[in-house]
Amino acid sequence: MLAAMDKPENQTAPSAQKGVRDAPPPPPPPPPPPVRHPEVISALSRDVLHLLLAFRFINALCVRTFFQPDEYFQVLEPAWRLAFGGESGAWMTWEWQHQLRSSLHPVLFAAVYRAADALIAYTSLFPPFRAMMLVALPGVVQSVIAALGDYYAWKLATTIFGRESNAPWAALWMTVFNPWQWYCSTRTFSNSLETTLTIAALTHWPWELLGDAKATMDVPLELRSRINSLRVSLLLAAVAVILRPTNIFIWLSIIGFTLTRVTLSGQSPLQRTSLVVLFREILVCGTAVLALSVLSDRLYFGFWAFPPYKWLYFNVSQSLAVFYGQMPWHYYIVQGIPLLTTTFLPFALVGLYKAALSSKNLTVLQSNILRTLSLSALAMVAVLSVISHKEVRFIYPLLPILHIVAAPYITSFFTTRPTAPVDADSGATQPPPPTTSSRPVKLRRTFQLANILSINLLLAGYLSVFHQVAPISVMNFLRAEFERIHPDYLALGHEAANLSSLASTATNPGTGIGGDHGGPLELFVLFLTPCHSTPWRSHLVYPALRARALTCEPPLHTAPDSAERDNYLDEADRFYARDDHGYFSDYGSRFLANEMFPSVSEDDRGKQKSLQPRRGEIPRYIVGFEGIESTLRDFFDDGMLHAMGGGLQHITWFDNGLFNEDWRRRGRLSVWSTGVHPGSARGVEMMPWHGSRKEPEDESKDEL
Repeated sequence: MLAAMDKPENQTAPSAQKGVRDAPPPPPPPPPPPVRHPEVISALSRDVLHLLLAFRFINALCVRTFFQPDEYFQVLEPAWRLAFGGESGAWMTWEWQHQLRSSLHPVLFAAVYRAADALIAYTSLFPPFRAMMLVALPGVVQSVIAALGDYYAWKLATTIFGRESNAPWAALWMTVFNPWQWYCSTRTFSNSLETTLTIAALTHWPWELLGDAKATMDVPLELRSRINSLRVSLLLAAVAVILRPTNIFIWLSIIGFTLTRVTLSGQSPLQRTSLVVLFREILVCGTAVLALSVLSDRLYFGFWAFPPYKWLYFNVSQSLAVFYGQMPWHYYIVQGIPLLTTTFLPFALVGLYKAALSSKNLTVLQSNILRTLSLSALAMVAVLSVISHKEVRFIYPLLPILHIVAAPYITSFFTTRPTAPVDADSGATQPPPPTTSSRPVKLRRTFQLANILSINLLLAGYLSVFHQVAPISVMNFLRAEFERIHPDYLALGHEAANLSSLASTATNPGTGIGGDHGGPLELFVLFLTPCHSTPWRSHLVYPALRARALTCEPPLHTAPDSAERDNYLDEADRFYARDDHGYFSDYGSRFLANEMFPSVSEDDRGKQKSLQPRRGEIPRYIVGFEGIESTLRDFFDDGMLHAMGGGLQHITWFDNGLFNEDWRRRGRLSVWSTGVHPGSARGVEMMPWHGSRKEPEDESKDEL
């Protein structure tokens, strides 16, 4: 019986063993991610930085258009004055006269101006080439700042998602192909520098403060290297706040979430020692930057000043910011963020939304970092939405954050992991071959991706080459004309000391229409354009090139909400004012007749009575948009120029793009010649019409 029982057992054993042999072997575990040597990582970072430097240098050379006047008047004009002296002809706007701006930003470009000019002067280069180099120099310097901003955006994305993730590369490509970044990053706005300072500070910020105490035993801010990184972050953040006080809202949000952990996951790793180090460094670094700023402003202005206070006083207490425009509360939501992100907007919105939710694909630290960045960006938008005066560039520092939070979702949308190969004999799934990334991918939806990139490239190309190119082109034309007509007056800085009096009206273009300028050169150009429609001395260069433009100083002398402020009109407003019936048929004529070239009183006319003499200095050239030509001809064709041996003549024009939101800037930018200048048929007869010139005493002087 026992033998019978053993027999079936013996009979089934071979079958069971055969089944075991036929079963496929279990797949081997995937190989761990490759560990890169520190030198390889360092070399990769250097290569990325070098490529970005080259890319932004080309970017700076390609941007040939005018965007907003703050690019020149908030930075380059005070820098030019600091580099080449008070008689250099720089236009110091009311913000600098009332100490609303920190001197730290202009000091950077002033140092570059001085160093470059000394080098160029030492090599004795041809003056026009010297001027051309000085005009291009700020863009080259700003290209370095822009490249550093791109680089730190990639570094922060790498810190968050890891070196083996594809999301940091997606963030980098979004930065490179973003039209706004191409259009604005190499411009010398304080917002552009603020953006780079902010993302660099965020990269150095000790994000381990947002980690989960249960996941690690390390104490934050215990290592010397992490304390040094915190110091760098705080120093950069403090400079950004000094330049643009609204930047403080980003850092208040980040520090607030770090301390309170509102909406964050996990247990705070902060200990008492960590808090002491954090607050100590905030105090020390903030005080150091503040002291540096105060000292710099003391040396620049010549007296003690605190620009952040003046900025708050004039823009908030006096409500002067609204003088430059008011926008609805939803401007940043409806227009600001879409203009910043353009075709990447859907991915940015998804990233902002997903960051508020918990994700199983992210660690607690990753989730907390993305949530903090997203909520800080939204808090910044919410606070700035309360302020009446809004501009897209005010939220420019948020663009790298939007790229980072969008990076995982644009990666998953346009890429996919290839299907792992299957062994033909065993049927087992083989691990992917080792690569430089633990997540090998291939592109998908290439048609949509090509459309997105094409739209971005077209936008970037049009905005940087064609849209509002005329203001830059006309300055190059005027500078070249001055070099041709007055080759003996191409000195700069201290070299032009003997010509210092020639720049008196250019130093403050809004005053002194007439005046004795003590030199042989005429008023070279009069700009009858909306205020600050062109650059100024950073493109005119030569102090002896005297110029005059319409001004737009705000009503500093009026009280907020007063009738006087409501009815205030600056020079540009008065020139473009409507007539009593609401039409523009005679705009400009009254301003020219009553303010710029007023009639000489009956007692002052003397023997010039038959010429209907007017007071004011006649320029060689007049620059304005084509819509004012009828106004100029109506005014000057009354015999005023003909009696002086001249006549209004259209010289050239410059195309200004396909459209402009300001009706005063629509059409081509034209240049007219008055024909009245030294050497013209009767150019000397302009002398009696200068407000402070004396009339000739005898006929012999009339013939000079």
